[in-house]
Amino acid sequence: MVYSSEPSCLPALQRGVKVTGATVHFVDEGCDTGPIILQKAVNVENGDTPELLQRRVMEQAEWILLPEAVRLIADGKVTVKDRITEVIR
Repeated sequence: MVYSSEPSCLPALQRGVKVTGATVHFVDEGCDTGPIILQKAVNVENGDTPELLQRRVMEQAEWILLPEAVRLIADGKVTVKDRITEVIR
């Protein structure tokens, strides 16, 4: 399993992106191409700096998703078939 979030907030802010977020996914042979376990969107707010946005992504998504994904996997509630992840909650 690998944890991935928006790699750079500055380009997103410069392009006017309105939503960013975080994704937890399994590792495969590609770059960020493994089956997705969990995702959470985080709104970009007016006046955000890269630092403010990254902090919000960590607090609202990353710090919630990663422990939840680990718990789900440890409890046997995540399966992957044909690259599609099923999560039982």
